[in-house]
Amino acid sequence: MKRTLFTIALTFCALALTSNTTRAQDAPTDKSSSTANESGAEMPRPKVIIFDVNETLLDLSPLKISVGKALGGREDLLPLWFSTMLHYSLVETLTDNYHHFGEIGTAALMMVAKTQGIELDYDTAKAAIVTPLRSLPPHADVVAGITSLSKSGYKIVSLTNSSAAGVETQFNNAGLTELFEKRYTVETLKKYKPHPDTYRMVLKDLGVRPEEVLMVAAHAWDIAGATNVGLQTAFVARPGKTLYPNAPRPDYVVKDLSELVQVLQKTKPVAAK
Repeated sequence: MKRTLFTIALTFCALALTSNTTRAQDAPTDKSSSTANESGAEMPRPKVIIFDVNETLLDLSPLKISVGKALGGREDLLPLWFSTMLHYSLVETLTDNYHHFGEIGTAALMMVAKTQGIELDYDTAKAAIVTPLRSLPPHADVVAGITSLSKSGYKIVSLTNSSAAGVETQFNNAGLTELFEKRYTVETLKKYKPHPDTYRMVLKDLGVRPEEVLMVAAHAWDIAGATNVGLQTAFVARPGKTLYPNAPRPDYVVKDLSELVQVLQKTKPVAAK
C-alpha cells in the first residue's frame, strides 16, 4: 500500500512538473483549433462548461513576484513551488487528510525555501501566498470569453482546489462573480482534483451526464482527471503550459477563451437519450 501511494504521488508530481515547461506543447495553429477527434467529426455541444480557476482564469503573475520576493528574488522557483503544492494536495487526498489549498501552498513554499537554503518563516510564507492569491487579475480574454459563452446559452460554473472563502474572494476581486452560475470547490468533499469524485460532485449537483459537460483548464492533470470521468475537455495553452503525453488528447486545444468561443460555435447539441 505504501509503495502504491508513493508511486501515485510521484507520478502526479511528474505530471505537474511536465505541465510547467517553458513552451506550450501542441498549441493550436492559426488555421483552426486542434481536436482529439481523429475522424474529423464535430463534437457535440455541451450544456455545461466547468472552468478551473487558478491559471486558467486568473493570471498568476502577481503571485510569481510575491513568491520570488519571499525566496530572495528567485522568481524562477514558482513552477517548483506550484508543483510541490499540487504534489502534497494529492498526498493529503490519498492519506485522507485535508488542509486548505492556502495552507498547503504555505507549507510547500517553506519546503522549497529549505531545499534552496533560503530562510523563510511561516508568517512570511503565508503572506507571500494567501494575499496575492486572493487578488489575482483575470487573463485579458476571460471576461469577454465567458460573457460570450453565457450569452450563447451555456451554464457556466467553476471548480477549484481553492477553499470556498478563497474563491469567493478571488472572484469578487477579479470581477467574475456575476459571470458564474455556481462556484464549486473541493472543500466540500475534502478531496483535491484530479480525484474523480470532485468532477462527479458537479455532475450530480447539476443533474447532467458527463458527455454534456465540458471541462476547461490550463493544467494537463486537470484535463486528465476530467477525461477519466467522461467529460469533454478543452486545454487552454496558457504560456508555459503543456499537455501530458501519456494521457488522452483533449477534445479541444485552444490558445485562449476567444478561440474556445469560436470552436464551440461549430458544435451540435447532444442527442437526446
